[in-house]
Amino acid sequence: MLSILAAGSIFFPGLFLLSKRFLKHAPGLKWSEKDAVIVSSRLVSSVQAIMASSAGYIIACSCKDIIEDQHWLTTSYILFAVPYFVYDIYAMFLCYWYKLQVKDHEEESETKPMRSAIRGYLHREFLMVLHHVVMVTVCFPVSVFWRQGKGDYFQGVMFLAELSTPSVCLGKILIQYKQQHTLLHKVNGALMLVTFFICRVVLFPYLYYAYGRYASIPFYMVPLSVPWQCNVGAALLMAPQVYWFSLICRGAFRLFTGASRHKAPISNTDSEPKSSLLPPANGYSPRETDSH
Repeated sequence: MLSILAAGSIFFPGLFLLSKRFLKHAPGLKWSEKDAVIVSSRLVSSVQAIMASSAGYIIACSCKDIIEDQHWLTTSYILFAVPYFVYDIYAMFLCYWYKLQVKDHEEESETKPMRSAIRGYLHREFLMVLHHVVMVTVCFPVSVFWRQGKGDYFQGVMFLAELSTPSVCLGKILIQYKQQHTLLHKVNGALMLVTFFICRVVLFPYLYYAYGRYASIPFYMVPLSVPWQCNVGAALLMAPQVYWFSLICRGAFRLFTGASRHKAPISNTDSEPKSSLLPPANGYSPRETDSH
């Protein structure tokens, strides 16, 4: 167990540092520290998402009995991925910090002190930081110890939620380089809309449907048949996904109808337009100033 945790603790920060170093020093690139940090953090998020989705697909396909069947990859990948959520909190703060410095420089004001930056980061990204903390402090022990080896199929399906992350990260990179007018951004936005809905919103009703089919009970009876902890956990995990999906839908409407062209731009620390489809997930995100 400790060796797998140690491997994850080395892999994700190590990949981030290697990527940042390459982008800063590779001949023909020599990106700035800010650009290298932001792109590297999204690269690591995409790699983790691909690994998690691959593991989830293997696990789900291998479990014929969705309750009793086990797969060694389930617990192993959970242990490997836990350090990612700790690392990602720091990586998101670095993205916020560098973008904040750029904003302060453009406004010719003094750079904000670290304590103030941390407060601003926690205020702005509270939901995402809370999500990561819960993944480590609640979901990790529940998945590894409380399940007692049962329900690997459901855990594998949950891993598939990460399928939407690469398109989220690509969209943010395109916006960072002001490519939101391109066909690639629109195609990627449509892909993100579909994958996020299927993998992060529909996923939870599907888990109830799968158990109902397994137990030969109607779908509406499943919440009454499973432990109350399962219902509470599913509700807490699904609620932010629905909220983020609503933001994606609003962004998609503005992007594909061109509604944002008729509105005055609203400045923020990301320097990203309000027409972005991006939800505040798996990285630094645009603030929806009119949604609070």
